[in-house]
Amino acid sequence: MKTLVIGMTVALLATSATAADLYLDPAPEISVTDPFGGWYLRGHLGMSNQRLGKLSHPGYAIVDSHEFLDAGGFDSAPIGGVGVGYQFNEWLRTDAFVEYRGKADFSALDRYWDGAVWRPNEYDAKKSEWLIMANVYVDLGDYHGIVPYVGAGVGASRNTISNFTDVDVSRPAVAYAGSDPQWNLAWALHAGLGYQVNDRLTVDFGYSYLNLGDAKTGTINTFDGSAVEPAAMKFKDITSHDFKVGLRYSLQ
Repeated sequence: MKTLVIGMTVALLATSATAADLYLDPAPEISVTDPFGGWYLRGHLGMSNQRLGKLSHPGYAIVDSHEFLDAGGFDSAPIGGVGVGYQFNEWLRTDAFVEYRGKADFSALDRYWDGAVWRPNEYDAKKSEWLIMANVYVDLGDYHGIVPYVGAGVGASRNTISNFTDVDVSRPAVAYAGSDPQWNLAWALHAGLGYQVNDRLTVDFGYSYLNLGDAKTGTINTFDGSAVEPAAMKFKDITSHDFKVGLRYSLQ
């Protein structure tokens, strides 16, 4: 009898221990840190809509009178860029990109007084840039997967004027200049909408106002070599209204 009581006691204690185990808190999960954090890749394509402040050359000051009949302007041109960014939280992110801005045709028309008659000049050229820019954006809320944003950026632009010609249409007088690329401080203001396709992919519809600084030609020469202008033609205060469509791909 004594043996039976001892056996039953041991069995009850074992059962109680097993039941108590059922009420223990589960072991804490071991968190794994995402090695990518909030990193994302980005790319975009678009079109530029560019403006010129003015053309400048020392020769304008040595003629009796000079004026522009058409101050000059650029045609639209394609742009494309790639970059990498980081999403800090639901409203703040930053990125950096490299962008190539395709050749935009340029034309202008002026005239000068040579002491006897007005003589017109037709200018033609092409302009392109390499742009490197760092940007900060503020996302303004999620509206059923659509996220409006604003931002600003600063960087550098390598501006190139190529295929420059200056034709005096009143007589056989033509001048040309080679390229002389130059780097300038560039800055931008951004606005747009992001549409979240899924957890990783966002389609970006963006607008940017961009200030690219100045550009210049190489030394201006005549085709027959009879004269050489010792100064370049300067393109001052180049700006652009850019419209872009892009993708952002999250790496987390």
